[in-house]
Amino acid sequence: MNFVPQTHKMSVSEWHKMGKYSIFPPDARMELIEGEMIDMAPIGPSHAGCVRNLIELFSIQKGKAALLDVQNPIQLGNASEPEPDLVLLRPASHFYRERHPTVEDIFLLIEVADTTLQHDRNKKMPLYAKEGIIECWLVDLNEFQVEVYLNPTANGYTHKQIFESGQSLIPSQLPHIKIPVSELLYP
Repeated sequence: MNFVPQTHKMSVSEWHKMGKYSIFPPDARMELIEGEMIDMAPIGPSHAGCVRNLIELFSIQKGKAALLDVQNPIQLGNASEPEPDLVLLRPASHFYRERHPTVEDIFLLIEVADTTLQHDRNKKMPLYAKEGIIECWLVDLNEFQVEVYLNPTANGYTHKQIFESGQSLIPSQLPHIKIPVSELLYP
């Protein structure tokens, strides 16, 4: 008889209960993706430096139009709670203290990838599209480019554009912000 390993699905509320009762080791870095616990890769210096640079670039330009959130959970339906690298959120006086941000709260979501590129591109981007996040950027540190995803559908984004050095990125919902790719990738 062949043994077939089984995955066990869980909901966001079950995920929260596990965290509340300290089921996870204190140093665990995990996220819930489509009902499955996924170990997150360690953050290397290049990845961390890019995220810090994004924080600086957006902080200068966003003004009061958006809240900047970094490597914190967002709730997508009842089965996913990823922790994107950077999210620009609708301003809220409560700063999302009572709940994690949801799709309706998100102007722009950014994932920075080097070792996790395939997972981010093939698993997370389709999830973000299926859930209806209007715009996502995937910063590809390996190819020194940014993939911009727009027009979400249940089957993925219908529009993908690649930006490279010499071009600028303008978030569709925050058109006053302009991020030169060269400054994002080569500070």
